[in-house]
Amino acid sequence: MFRIAVIPGDGIGPEVIGEGLKVLRTLEETDSLKLDTMQLDIGASRYLQTGKTLTDEDLDILGKQNAIYFGAVGDPRVKPGILERGIILSMRSHFDQYINLRPVRSWGNLGRLKLTKPFNIVFFRENTEDFYLGAGGVISKKNQEIPIAIERSLYRLDLNLTAFYTGDDDFAFEIGILSRRGVRRFAEYAANYAKAQGQTKITVVDKANVCTSLYGLWREVFSSVAEENGIDIDYVYVDAMSQALIRNPEKFHVVATPNMFGDILTDLGAEIQGSLGLAASGNINPKGVSMFEPVHGSAPDIAGRGIANPIGAILAAKLMLEHLGCREIARRVEEAVEQTIEKGIVTPDLGGRSTTKEVGDAIVDYLVKH
Repeated sequence: MFRIAVIPGDGIGPEVIGEGLKVLRTLEETDSLKLDTMQLDIGASRYLQTGKTLTDEDLDILGKQNAIYFGAVGDPRVKPGILERGIILSMRSHFDQYINLRPVRSWGNLGRLKLTKPFNIVFFRENTEDFYLGAGGVISKKNQEIPIAIERSLYRLDLNLTAFYTGDDDFAFEIGILSRRGVRRFAEYAANYAKAQGQTKITVVDKANVCTSLYGLWREVFSSVAEENGIDIDYVYVDAMSQALIRNPEKFHVVATPNMFGDILTDLGAEIQGSLGLAASGNINPKGVSMFEPVHGSAPDIAGRGIANPIGAILAAKLMLEHLGCREIARRVEEAVEQTIEKGIVTPDLGGRSTTKEVGDAIVDYLVKH
């Protein structure tokens, strides 16, 4: 029996998570899967009513689960960043989910570029450091002391920024930081995955020619881990990687990226495979509570219209099942998605006319009959 916390969230989150839960409940009937799910009201509605994003009580409840199944946060009534930092980044940090897993694969002829060769890439995005630390601010006084506290499971880092400038201006800043231990554990996870999949090379993305200190450490650690594990490294600058993903995505298999670049590249990858609505992700702590979610966000412009693509949420459930050790059941889910797409039962973002519910129903129907 697996304990699963369900957070539908905002916008299209409840719609797509509803279809994902429908698939999971079907698997409870057809396969040897036992789930104990509980739903939590975390998102924009509660924030607007109470001013709370993620409470200590929420964290206590979530910490007792085997996994978190998450929809989306974001609401036009709430200033951008409040929900994202207060909920998503807070959970990633609190539960030390330092691996962001984002697979990108071809689905027949769905891809926007009509590529002739199939591709299957597993992106590993470092998930708790880099430029998404939340270490930023605004300098608006000519003499200003700005304390910055960064707390992670591996360390607490206290910085003090002293600002002095001439003239009349304001300045904004965002600090990117990587720790040696943080990069090492991330690199080791990617290397172990590559070896388990029979891969001999990892493509490592950065911008070390410009951010020499930050990604100089990144490369130093990756080179060391690769040598220890007998893995080859192909270093690629992020701008060159963006081009290569469009030209020849089939060349890549295991890709490791820093936090911010990984966020951007995997959205690009999602479009190459057909739509952001197909993209799923896992925020993973190998020894703790992990969270699984579709990549697409809350999409408030289409919420309630019944046209949101549920496949990203269903594939997030598939990643969750893999993480929980239910690999054969997870394989069946991916097969059901594949067969549903091949039949042309897809939502408008993929050029189809099916509703959110119709796509979910088709996937369930395949699982029941096969």
